[in-house]
Amino acid sequence: MGITDRIHQKYEEAEVNKCLICHDPECTKACPQGAPVGKILRSLYFVNVVGAIKQYGKTDCTYCNAPCERKCVMAQHKVPVNIRKVFMSLKGIEDLIPPECISKVDMTTEICGVKLENPFLLSSSVVASSYDMCKRAFEAGWAGASFKTICSFPQHETSPRFSAIRNHAAAFCGFKNIEQLSDHSVEENMEIFRRLREEFPSKVIIASIMGQNEEEWASLAEKCEAAGASVIECNFSCPNMESDDLGVTIGQSEELVERFTRAAKSGTNLPVLAKLTPNITDMVPIALAAKRGGADGIAAINTINSITGVNIETLVAEPSVQGKSIVGGYSGAAVKPIALRFISDLSRCDDLTGMHISGMGGIETWADALEFLLLGAGSLQVTTSVMQYGYRIIDDLLEGLEEYMTRKGITSISSMVGGASRTIVDHHSIERDSIVFPVFDKEKCNGCGRCYISCMDGGHQAIEFDPETRRPKLIGSKCVGCHLCRLVCPTKAIGQAERAITR
Repeated sequence: MGITDRIHQKYEEAEVNKCLICHDPECTKACPQGAPVGKILRSLYFVNVVGAIKQYGKTDCTYCNAPCERKCVMAQHKVPVNIRKVFMSLKGIEDLIPPECISKVDMTTEICGVKLENPFLLSSSVVASSYDMCKRAFEAGWAGASFKTICSFPQHETSPRFSAIRNHAAAFCGFKNIEQLSDHSVEENMEIFRRLREEFPSKVIIASIMGQNEEEWASLAEKCEAAGASVIECNFSCPNMESDDLGVTIGQSEELVERFTRAAKSGTNLPVLAKLTPNITDMVPIALAAKRGGADGIAAINTINSITGVNIETLVAEPSVQGKSIVGGYSGAAVKPIALRFISDLSRCDDLTGMHISGMGGIETWADALEFLLLGAGSLQVTTSVMQYGYRIIDDLLEGLEEYMTRKGITSISSMVGGASRTIVDHHSIERDSIVFPVFDKEKCNGCGRCYISCMDGGHQAIEFDPETRRPKLIGSKCVGCHLCRLVCPTKAIGQAERAITR
């Protein structure tokens, strides 16, 4: 069991998930010991447990009457976060943090030869759509930004243009937008680039562009380079275009991707990324077309065509615009498994070896980011979690990844890229002649019986439930080792035994 798993068994994760991650949190102001209460809770929320413990430091809540809880905005609804309980759970687990975790590591990396001070960039969207927003992000610690897609044709936005699917803690797990491209003129955007380049010479400006023909692709690339861009990103994937022959339509055609990539390359000496759509069965042929056109790398994934739901009172899909809606782009934590699949596909393709992959799609925590790196992404782009929590999440992204690297003795970002990619194999290559049985921890078990219900109705009827002791018991002769029981257990009371050969 890794250190993160061990720590997570100790602190009150469910309680932390109630936190609203406030701006200027009142709980911090109320702490008589001056602890950064809100920041500690935020670090725990984003799985930066080591960072939270380091901030907690010498704080001692043993005899405190928790004025922070009375100031919690959730107290207005009589359900404040039990901050004292959370903080007391941090006591006694300092020994789980190795002393070497105090040190720092080199977080610099590169994107097609362009140096990044860390791997985290804003992806092309509303979060990187103006001078002021990019300035705030750069000052917060983001290494760069892919600016909201620049085009020479007018944009006509609608209102409202967002909808979301929420988890039990009311956070977005899926997010839909019907947002279009930058509504600034090309020259206005070039002026923004010039100001950012002058004021933030070490930051990376990725110019996301979209043209209507080869001349426009080349011209936009040329203008962006002259204005101070570091990298060109061809948006072949926006799903929300009014015209049927732009955005995602291009990204579904090998011929168009190759042609327009070549056009963009003809207008610039900068590295060029092709940003590809997931609204396709296989991304590899499209990536190969981009490579033939001269692309230096791939950016993936853009948002997924979606309908997030229907308002059952009005009978209109969300978001409703005068009683109508459209298919839009889906993002957020829910798309991460799909994004990782495409990153893996690209990384494992021998014909794409050497091409940079800038990964995006559902990154919220440093652990999410690490998974993208391990499956082959060399840089990372983020939007939806910034829209929900703000640029401040960079603190926990950086600190969490730094602590992981230090603990593992990893000296560079690049050494992690693709570290897990070869563990993904074809269906016929997976081992099928052994089994791993679940093991029940009776001390952690709360007797809810969820494992029993799931196994009886969705598994192999391999669990008995004792009504007297309210504890499950495995029927080994029926168990096939699917581990559905482990996934549904709310207290993480089910582990796994050593693998056993079955035939």
